[in-house]
Amino acid sequence: MHHPPRILIVDDSEANRDILSARLAPHGYELMQAADGEEALAAARERAPDLILLDVMMPKIDGIEVCRRLKQDAELPFMPIILVTARADTRDVVTGLEAGADEYLTKPIDQSALVARVKSVLRLKELHDKVQGQAHELADWNRTLEQRVTEQVAEIERMGRLKSFLAPQIAEIVLSSGEELLDSHRRDVTVLFCDLRGFTAFAETAEPEEVIAVLREYHADLGGLIHEFEGTLHRFAGDGIMVLFNDPLPCVDPALRAVRLAVAMRDHAAALAANWRKLGHELGFGVGIAHGYATLGRIGCEGRYDYSATGSVVNLAARLCAEAKNGQILIDSKVFAAIEELAETEPVGGLVLKGFHRPIQAFNVNVCALQP
Repeated sequence: MHHPPRILIVDDSEANRDILSARLAPHGYELMQAADGEEALAAARERAPDLILLDVMMPKIDGIEVCRRLKQDAELPFMPIILVTARADTRDVVTGLEAGADEYLTKPIDQSALVARVKSVLRLKELHDKVQGQAHELADWNRTLEQRVTEQVAEIERMGRLKSFLAPQIAEIVLSSGEELLDSHRRDVTVLFCDLRGFTAFAETAEPEEVIAVLREYHADLGGLIHEFEGTLHRFAGDGIMVLFNDPLPCVDPALRAVRLAVAMRDHAAALAANWRKLGHELGFGVGIAHGYATLGRIGCEGRYDYSATGSVVNLAARLCAEAKNGQILIDSKVFAAIEELAETEPVGGLVLKGFHRPIQAFNVNVCALQP
């Protein structure tokens, strides 16, 4: 948003342009003029006005087409447009709004209506620019957070390297048995993916401090559960979490362990969401779980290692998570076969998932026994 706000007046009538300029000048705006659609497009791209007053009926390129081109140009910043049209041309108003116009004025223009509409739309522009600025601030915060996490992981690496991605009790066993357990290998594993529903929209509109506070609370709560159920934490990636079972150390009933963890996570996430809702944050939670073979091993460099898994089972768990609605725990048929006697489930049919050539039979977990 420019200071003072920059307004482009577009009309093929010089008299009309001068009238609008005379009515807006006392309010301190920076005013520009264009005599036709081509001049309007050029001025908009060169000067990036905060508001365009756009006449509909013009030679060369009419106002509707100018509006459509400006709104479809992804390289341009948000520029609100007020259409100026004859009172009888209601079809122009409808067409203009469909083309992306934000408001309209009818001729002859009432001065008080003109000033009020201009102020209203400029407030919209200011709010939009503020949100955009917050999004950039959030990106900076994310970079800062990533840098801090990297520094913290480096410190953890010096103090107890494996505890960054393994439950403490498992890390102790790996350390005592030798780190060759972390060398690249292939094993059947259960993979759990989970993330927050509505997080992207929340992160784009909330204050950066609020986003960070939510993530910290979410990571702390669910991270503790992962250790409690002895899962292997792959990584935190924003609101996304990936957990492995049956690796690097084999475990009994990995699918059942993963489902029990998912049920506990869902309960904890529901409690967190209830508190966030009181603060005006509408966030949900979904989980996807799959079982199959993957290639696993430690990757990275000295001072910064991760434990990673690759394979179709990882992709399947991620796709099931993406498909899950708020409160759902979607599992594949292999996980279902392993927990059928200990869980209450319901089929959700064959899901067509990106990257898979045939529909995936999936089930939603309602209840699962939390004790063996």
